[in-house]
Amino acid sequence: MEYLDFELPIKELEDQLDKCQVIGEESDVDVTATCKQIEKKLKETKKNIYKNLTAWQRVQLSRHPDRPYTLDYVKALCKGTFLELFGDRGVKDDKAMIGGLGKINGQSFMLIGQQKGYNTKTRQYRNFGMANPEGYRKALRLMKMAEKFGIPVITLIDTPGAYPGLEAEERGQGEAIARNIFEMFRLQVPIISVIVGEGASGGALGIGIGDKVFMLENTWYSVISPESCSSILWRSWEFKEQAAEALKLTAIDMKKQNLIDDIIPEPLGGAHHDRETTFKTVEEYITKSFNELNKLSTKDLIAKRMDKYSNMGEFNE
Repeated sequence: MEYLDFELPIKELEDQLDKCQVIGEESDVDVTATCKQIEKKLKETKKNIYKNLTAWQRVQLSRHPDRPYTLDYVKALCKGTFLELFGDRGVKDDKAMIGGLGKINGQSFMLIGQQKGYNTKTRQYRNFGMANPEGYRKALRLMKMAEKFGIPVITLIDTPGAYPGLEAEERGQGEAIARNIFEMFRLQVPIISVIVGEGASGGALGIGIGDKVFMLENTWYSVISPESCSSILWRSWEFKEQAAEALKLTAIDMKKQNLIDDIIPEPLGGAHHDRETTFKTVEEYITKSFNELNKLSTKDLIAKRMDKYSNMGEFNE
């Protein structure tokens, strides 16, 4: 298990507990009382740390290398029924954007999301979860296919942003994202979006126009990353913590501003501490949301989606 900087007090107590248990096993000394004291202190320390996380600490948790990624959720939710589909029918297949058909509790869904890598080789293969224009065009192709057959769409968002390279801009990165947003507003099937990690900029919004939008507890959603914001405003990454606070990018902030529908709770310590519980909770939210949306007519579904986004924000004419 990899520990973040603010989790080091937890690591120290867990190491102490391990040593205490080893002493008890390898000697005749009764260390039961000592172990219980350490366990109690460990539990209290975890509660104090994870219930008082700063915005930057939540950003760090969203990037934890042990955190489950999109394909982990897909495999857990679909239980072996997932069929991945490839290509945008124009340029190539973007490995940073995955999509395909799968069943959750007997109901067919089109699942689409960004996929990060687990090590250096797979991170390069997945382009660190940053999709090119063909990734967004593939996503739109799959959404249109789902619409044709009346299949609801689930999008799982986890990206540091759309790929900002020259070749991506040459192939129309901005147009591809804008087209997705435009088409998702009019899509005639339910759309459920879940932010499972990072939700950065248009890269996230390109598959994020949902009838229901959820954020896991330790994720973030913003127009820009704290580091990039810091580099623009202060010409340095050193102020990323202040930027994270100012951006109001946490799930709690987003819920207060009515920009998402609900927050999906995570196990104490984050999704990576108890993957099975996290998968089960996400499945419950998806199933409940689909049952609600499935009752609406196509006309009402689209009208409600349009109204939802039209009413976001405050402005004066």
